Amino acid sequence: MHVLVAAAGSGRRVGADRNKLLLPVAGRPVLAWTVAAALQSRRIRWIGIIGQPHDQEAILAILHSLKPHCPIHWIDGGQSRQDSVQRGLAGLPPDARHVLIHDGARCLVAPRLFDRCADAVEHRGAVIAAVPVTDTIKRVSPDQQVQATIDRSQLWAAQTPQGFPVGQLRQAHHLARERQLAVTDDAALFEALGWPVAVEPGSPRNFKITTPFDLELAALLLGSKP
Repeated sequence: MHVLVAAAGSGRRVGADRNKLLLPVAGRPVLAWTVAAALQSRRIRWIGIIGQPHDQEAILAILHSLKPHCPIHWIDGGQSRQDSVQRGLAGLPPDARHVLIHDGARCLVAPRLFDRCADAVEHRGAVIAAVPVTDTIKRVSPDQQVQATIDRSQLWAAQTPQGFPVGQLRQAHHLARERQLAVTDDAALFEALGWPVAVEPGSPRNFKITTPFDLELAALLLGSKP
């Protein structure tokens, strides 16, 4: 299985002056934890890291420290996540038939979740890791007035990995360019095109580092690992 790790973001929302994936958490950079989990997967045989050129030296140093047992390739990212994934797809080896896309900022991902998503995409087609929404969800107006309570019985929070047949995902990105579709994850492209996407249950631990609190929580959870 091939995996593309999206690592081309910034540290703006977390309040950092650099890519948040370079920030330390429990003794290692965020990205080190993410890639280490991918390397522990029994299914992954090739990893592509999509990053910004100004982070390349720092990220390659992190990858070298992990002493990877499978090929890890650098791919220059674009101005948006959508652009970066397109570049990642172009950088896949010719024999890639299925691919997992994973956010580098989800550093508590379990290796077995990579395995389950890899198995799912091969047998079920496009698939995303996700968890049921447990909070009560309110629709709120721009002036912060509650308008309605949303039925959460069918709501799931999308995570990564997200898995796709390579040819179909390339076609989706091509159609998105033609139709000027802008999305925040690849599953949304399939949804916009009316293509099915299955769900593989994820984990509440597989949250994305976005805020300073997320860094604190990740440090506590990773620091308590046996």
